[in-house]
Amino acid sequence: MNFLSKITGSFSTPSAGNPTVAMVEAAYKHHGLDFRYLNCEVLPKDLAAAVMGARAMNWVGFNCSLPHKVEVIQYLDGLGESAAMMGAVNCVVLRDGKYIGENTDGKGFLQSLKAVVSPSGKNVALLGAGGAARAIAVELALENTSKITIINRDQKRGESLVDLLNSKTKCKAEFKLWDGKYEVPSDIDILVNATSIGMAPDLTAQININVDSIRPALVVADVIVNPPMTNLLKDAQSKGCKIVDGLGMVINQAVLGIKYWTGEVVDPEVMRKKLLEVL
Repeated sequence: MNFLSKITGSFSTPSAGNPTVAMVEAAYKHHGLDFRYLNCEVLPKDLAAAVMGARAMNWVGFNCSLPHKVEVIQYLDGLGESAAMMGAVNCVVLRDGKYIGENTDGKGFLQSLKAVVSPSGKNVALLGAGGAARAIAVELALENTSKITIINRDQKRGESLVDLLNSKTKCKAEFKLWDGKYEVPSDIDILVNATSIGMAPDLTAQININVDSIRPALVVADVIVNPPMTNLLKDAQSKGCKIVDGLGMVINQAVLGIKYWTGEVVDPEVMRKKLLEVL
């Protein structure tokens, strides 16, 4: 196997940043894996060319961050079962010369959430309806969540996700247009931010939500990794809520991604330590 065939990486936008590079590289080094993980800043208009470039260099796979998780599908050769159901890809794997899209986001998030609370039988409010939100919603539904409310500014995208959940899973789903300050209903058990609001470098961004509607009984989760303690999580913690940051999600999904690319199961604690050092 030549050097280029041992390259993995991430397609992210310049504003997104990618602290996971050091984390994955640390896992490769710790386990003696002869692979590299490179971050490539890819604008939406250049996504097709980026995938063609990866093919030309015979990369064994790559991750996709926002906003590429849905758009990348049209440039791939096929989808894994969960990715096909979700309609979103965050991990691409070279199999028999073909690029196959997988999704590890939802599984990584679910494992992190379950360390704090089981979503089974719970009511969830999910902010956002993009690729990460779709992955999380499907995994929550498959974990017997009772009801999922999708809150989104784009009605078409939000209703599309609701239709997916209602038609493909046993979970009840409903849509609420995010056209003002969101009031968290009293029957919601878990609040999840699956948007990029509050992600570095825009650390002053505030999610349009009524903080006074956050009750102590809520579990509040955020998918953002940088910073780990977002403004939403700070507000929730000040209200006495249990919180779930984005670190567990990204570490858990990276473990699965590395297994896809290399066939090896790596130690998640090695990646957590390096990620905290970087952040």
